[in-house]
Amino acid sequence: MKVAYVRVSTVEQNEARQIEALQKHDIDKWFTEKVSGKNMDRPQLKAMLEFVREGDTVYIHDFSRLARSTEDLLHIVNTLNDKGVYLVSNKENIDTSTPTGRLMLTMIAAIAQFERENLLERQREGIAIAKAAGKYKGGQVKRIDEKLFNELYEQYRTREITKKVFAEKLQISRPTLDKLLKDKGLA
Repeated sequence: MKVAYVRVSTVEQNEARQIEALQKHDIDKWFTEKVSGKNMDRPQLKAMLEFVREGDTVYIHDFSRLARSTEDLLHIVNTLNDKGVYLVSNKENIDTSTPTGRLMLTMIAAIAQFERENLLERQREGIAIAKAAGKYKGGQVKRIDEKLFNELYEQYRTREITKKVFAEKLQISRPTLDKLLKDKGLA
């Protein structure tokens, strides 16, 4: 069976470009979703992985639609391989049903891992040099007025303000607000 997995990150985005690109494969079953690829908790991805059987082929427009990190991509590919399912990526022109496709995927994974390790090594070296020069302070903790936070949180909880407004009034970013809420056990 020919199965397609299509993903866009937000509801504002349109999956039509991916669907059009995959039409040439005469897909039997489509799994589409509008959700961030930053984690593996995606309902349609899980449904697709449960649905596919030995001999099936999963078609994707490109690897970034399937996974955001090499680690997640390799996990998904290994899950498919364990089930005897092939993967075809349009953009990267890789088909794991062929020896060349499997080799290319292995090389991509090795190169990505190598790049990641080099990046972390350079980062550690840079931090060590900055620390030695007294210039590295690490992430700075943003001080929040607790009274203001509590007032705004109550407004946010009762849907009087959005999370965006909540963050703006505290003069912090949305990710910082998310971390703050999580640290306080409010997320």
